[in-house]
Amino acid sequence: MSVDSWRLKIIHRTGFSYAGKVASSYNEARMSPRNETRQAVLDARVEVWPSARTYRYEDYWGTSVTAFDVHSPHEALQVTAASTVETLPAGDLLPPGGGATWADLGRPEHVDRWHELLLPTPRTALDEELTALAEIARAGHSTPHATALALCEQIREEVAYTAGATGVQTDAVQAWRQRKGVCQDHSHLLVGLLRAAGIPARYVSGYLHPSPSASIGEAVTGQSHAWVEWWVGRWTGFDPTNGIPVGERHVVVGRGREYGDVPPLKGVYSGPENTGQGVEVTITRLR
Repeated sequence: MSVDSWRLKIIHRTGFSYAGKVASSYNEARMSPRNETRQAVLDARVEVWPSARTYRYEDYWGTSVTAFDVHSPHEALQVTAASTVETLPAGDLLPPGGGATWADLGRPEHVDRWHELLLPTPRTALDEELTALAEIARAGHSTPHATALALCEQIREEVAYTAGATGVQTDAVQAWRQRKGVCQDHSHLLVGLLRAAGIPARYVSGYLHPSPSASIGEAVTGQSHAWVEWWVGRWTGFDPTNGIPVGERHVVVGRGREYGDVPPLKGVYSGPENTGQGVEVTITRLR
């Protein structure tokens, strides 16, 4: 990659604790970055405790999934994903007036191709107020890309980033009504508004290094992060929470219609209740 690239080491630890011994559990982890145009994966591995045999496959949306079963009695489950990734800056950005036109997006071949990414989901469905907001945004801008950028700005201005204000089940309407949320909520809101405006959109799950001026070799507390990509003749990634294009600080793990398609860890088990989930992400800029 170019001299402007970053090399990031990411350690993501997560897991569940239970109110007693679980007899067995069946799990999927979506915690491994993918090789693609703006990022190269140099190393990626997933370790599980209690020890279990893992196997990897690519799901419907192209996300790498590590699946594993644990059949020995256990009171906790720990998954650690370690990866080293080289990333590129945002690169060639479309101007607001660039990209596909509204007429282009309305062509039957594009509507058919992106059908699943134009439909609402449980977390991205809108109410009348938000549907009207999407229609106003579309009418007020000459291109889909300009509309998308304007919606990003509006969400960032009106929905305050407030850690702990929402949970994984919070939907776009709830986040909008309380005017606060986290990156997941900003992304669900934006995805829902874009789709209502007729712009194909997908939810992206990954990691974000918190500092634009990161020191080499310093391990920092990072974030599992979410942002959005919309299609205007090509896919364009944008981080509505931070108001920036996706660049060298972002590492893609998975894409889908909403969070439910890309949770870092999910599973089913036989045993007593789940008493909590812990998450810790550490990111080190190596170069």
